[in-house]
Amino acid sequence: MFPSFAQRIYSLLLGLWVGGLLTIGFLVVPTLFSSLGDRQVAGMVAANLFKSTAYISVLISIVLMVLANYFVRVGKPQYRIDRLLLLGMLACAICAAFIIIPWMNSLRDQALYLGLSVRESTHAVLFSRLHGGSTAIYMLQSILGIALVWRTTKNAD
Repeated sequence: MFPSFAQRIYSLLLGLWVGGLLTIGFLVVPTLFSSLGDRQVAGMVAANLFKSTAYISVLISIVLMVLANYFVRVGKPQYRIDRLLLLGMLACAICAAFIIIPWMNSLRDQALYLGLSVRESTHAVLFSRLHGGSTAIYMLQSILGIALVWRTTKNAD
């Protein structure tokens, strides 16, 4: 693949991905909770959005890691740090997609089976802790993404 074309693809994918992360996490989901009267419904919609975002994040971070490896191989050592940032983002996405989100969904489903919201169930404290951990991981992933976009604009010079 021609290096400048690959760099454009890298920058485009990164910008769209990080923009999507920021839009979903800091605009769409807060708007859901402020607009919908039912917090349980807003939470279920938000959970689906975060689940989709996590799966997409796993895929895109792998693609970007492959591209960053290519750049390093063709003599662009500034992408070595990008690989580390992408690895951090991949770890966040894997943790969210395959550990925290399924665990939270399981707790929510158990509560719904009993006719309760998760806040009314015996798992409310655990769910709250998982929610806090999930939020921290999403924030970390967003910060790493912003750092990557910043570095990419620097790399374009």
